[in-house]
Amino acid sequence: MVPVPEISDLLYDPEKKARGAIVPVLLGEEEALTAGSMQRLTLTPPRRGGKVPAPGEQQVFANTRRHLTTGTAQPSAPAGGIDAGRQPLQGIRVIDFSMGWAGPLCTRTLADLGADVIKVEAIQYPDWWRGVDRRPAYVDSQTYEMMLSFSIMNRNKRGITLDLTRPQGLALAKRLSAGADIVVDNYSVDVLRKLGLGYDVLRTLNPRLVMMSMSAFGTNSVHRDCRAYGSTLEQGSGLPSVIGNPDDPPAMSHFAFGDAVGGLNGCAAVLVALLHAHHTGHGQFIDLALIECMMPFAAPWITVHSIGGMPARRYGNRHPQFVPHGCFRCAGKDNWIVVTATDEDMWHRLALLIGRPDWAMDASLKSAEARRGIEDVIERGVEAWTLTRPADQAMSELQAARVAAGVARLPIDLLNDRHLRSRAFLQEVERPFLGRHPQPSMPIREDSRPYAIRTAAPTLGQHNREILSGLLGLSGAEITQLAKEGIIGTVMISEEELVKKKLSSE
Repeated sequence: MVPVPEISDLLYDPEKKARGAIVPVLLGEEEALTAGSMQRLTLTPPRRGGKVPAPGEQQVFANTRRHLTTGTAQPSAPAGGIDAGRQPLQGIRVIDFSMGWAGPLCTRTLADLGADVIKVEAIQYPDWWRGVDRRPAYVDSQTYEMMLSFSIMNRNKRGITLDLTRPQGLALAKRLSAGADIVVDNYSVDVLRKLGLGYDVLRTLNPRLVMMSMSAFGTNSVHRDCRAYGSTLEQGSGLPSVIGNPDDPPAMSHFAFGDAVGGLNGCAAVLVALLHAHHTGHGQFIDLALIECMMPFAAPWITVHSIGGMPARRYGNRHPQFVPHGCFRCAGKDNWIVVTATDEDMWHRLALLIGRPDWAMDASLKSAEARRGIEDVIERGVEAWTLTRPADQAMSELQAARVAAGVARLPIDLLNDRHLRSRAFLQEVERPFLGRHPQPSMPIREDSRPYAIRTAAPTLGQHNREILSGLLGLSGAEITQLAKEGIIGTVMISEEELVKKKLSSE
């Protein structure tokens, strides 16, 4: 659980200011507050606040830079040239102690870019996105290998199982970390430290190591011991108090996208730290508070409230600057399109298209604020037009008239979306227990084709022998003994079996 703060609560929270989650910003002569950088690198911390440049203020700098970069001298290419077939992070090794969405998305992005990501689980406690059902029937049927969410978040990785609560498993995890560039975890703050895998230990084994903790509130927060999930992060970010309909209680997305936002910010943070380590030889610890990754979404309201003290106004599907702006029903069952007019000219074109030349010619409706007085009427007029057309046809006609519009797609529609097909966005992946299925590409690409999904997500402990033998040099007999003792394995242990083992060891 977490309190749902108002914007004012965030502004006056001393911890948020101390951590740099709320920072000062200068808007001309106006002093204000806004959301700070969430990428809490300890050795190379981000600047706390700054000044918003006035229009044209940076023009002299931009012109000077353009002059310098368009001369005859060109930057020299790296020694040996550029290997076009080499993935950006090829040669980088990541040890992934994360579960669920936030951490695995961070490390999957690194894996998609070519890093060798080794995902560490345990047969006693595998990634909970394999499923939280620990009953014998679930385990015996290996249903935990059939979870699509796990398979999408952990592709391009290798998988190993290690019982970190036992000395042999801990020692092997240390050896893996000693040879890695990056270690990532999204457990509660003290989990790895109590196991003996804290940054204070690992940096003595590997001074170049970049280690990131992706906890909910941060290592030095008064809430450091609180557990949280993506929905909790959204609730605590201030966002629910500024979205939704004006007269309703605070609203949520119910999609837990705090995890995804945290994962992508975490990826950016480790890449910054990796560059620093490459140039200096010094690794560092990154204290990423996932809740702070959500706060920039509320930044406009934070800044406005810090200046005028006005409570945030909620607009639902409407917009504070654009009229109309909303989601309108189209012909057919549950078909919708989003339409907006961002300026006077677009409003004029929209009014003509939907058959309301009287609105287009009415000088009193030129401004968005004037149109807001009859917003209900305008919305009914737009929907009267969209209801007569399928959503795709409506979008085509609107965009042909240079009016901002897009179909509100259902997830199932994306499988046959023309745009995604033209970009080869969906790739077919073959995986044991699941068979052939589509997965989304990483949206970053260097040419016309996306980075290929090289391998499917690992089955539990799939690469135990490959990693223990190939990387750590263990013999076949040693690996067999580890499996016999339950330090490694390839089959999940049910709750019932886990209790039996625990009782027999006492």
